[in-house]
Amino acid sequence: MLKRMMKLAAFGIVAAVMISNMTLSASAGILSGLLPSAGAGATLNKSVTIADTTDEVVVAENTEEAPAVEEDELAKEEQEYAKLVIAKCNDYVNVRKEPSEEAEILGKLYDKSVGEFVSEADGGWYEITSGSVTGFVKAEYVVTGEEAIELAKEVRKRIATVTTTTLFVREEATTESRTIGMVPIEDELTVLEEEGLEGWVKVSVEEGEGFVSTDYVTLSTEFVTAESKAEEEARLKKEEAARRAANAAADKKNGKSSSSGAAVSGGSGRGAAVASFALQFVGNPYVYGGTSLTNGADCSGFVMAVYANFGVGLPHSSGAQRGCGYDVGGIGNAQPGDIVCYSGHVGIYIGGGQIVHASTAATGIKVSNASYRNILSVRRIF
Repeated sequence: MLKRMMKLAAFGIVAAVMISNMTLSASAGILSGLLPSAGAGATLNKSVTIADTTDEVVVAENTEEAPAVEEDELAKEEQEYAKLVIAKCNDYVNVRKEPSEEAEILGKLYDKSVGEFVSEADGGWYEITSGSVTGFVKAEYVVTGEEAIELAKEVRKRIATVTTTTLFVREEATTESRTIGMVPIEDELTVLEEEGLEGWVKVSVEEGEGFVSTDYVTLSTEFVTAESKAEEEARLKKEEAARRAANAAADKKNGKSSSSGAAVSGGSGRGAAVASFALQFVGNPYVYGGTSLTNGADCSGFVMAVYANFGVGLPHSSGAQRGCGYDVGGIGNAQPGDIVCYSGHVGIYIGGGQIVHASTAATGIKVSNASYRNILSVRRIF
């Protein structure tokens, strides 16, 4: 399923990570003016839990000693999140044209997907807008109000998109600190921490966790939004066309056996051929910006070069490759040949819970456990 994203502008350095009990109480007027008092209705998925908020906002008594996060910044984020309606169900809730279970289905709001509250209708329905869809959802399958504010912090993604040709990732939040890695322009990094870093954010890259200057990234918040009926049909059609094109290209190529000692486990003939071909380059060097399977490649260059051997053109960017093919729904559904995507990194799944990837300059092209880092997406090309 191709996930559609909604991006919200950043509200200060820590705006995305902390809302205290005190600020939630202060928002009662905001919430009551925007959303129905019922807030969270019944849920289909009892396993979903929302962490209690224990953070406290320290308010300086002396106005000259302002806290790191200004109250107006927190209030701004709180007001924005107070408008959200978030699906909390087993799979998805239908978005309908009218507040009736017999009404036309306009789209789907998948579990943990986000929309904005418009109005409340009789019979336990909310009118929402999400992505390109505006319609009605059953209130019992979504949450609103304070519960939505809390859940929003769990389901959102904070992203740092690189805006400079080569971004240095440093060990500490200072230009004097050691460089642990480099990231190319337009790559997307998962933000781990923003609070109190004064012009820096903590991110995850292949070399580990480090810091990048906010002067060279664009910060945004992503939420998954509804998919309209037309968008779903177009996505499925595009995915099928891409599979046919990739399969036709692969028919002209033959995969080679691995000489690395690692083995391909399971999968289709074409995907297994991709994985087997990739494995024969284990031990070759990692070179930032490189695309040579023998003389050196970086992570996305390696994946691009492997797939080029099968007649498939992919972009030279881990962020862009995260949008190629189609999402298989997690590592549990992965097959050999799938592209496993991480923050600022990609690899090729070979089966058995493992990937082959151009890791770092120190380790070169190697085989690793696929779950050694947090997986953002698993994409299938064939």
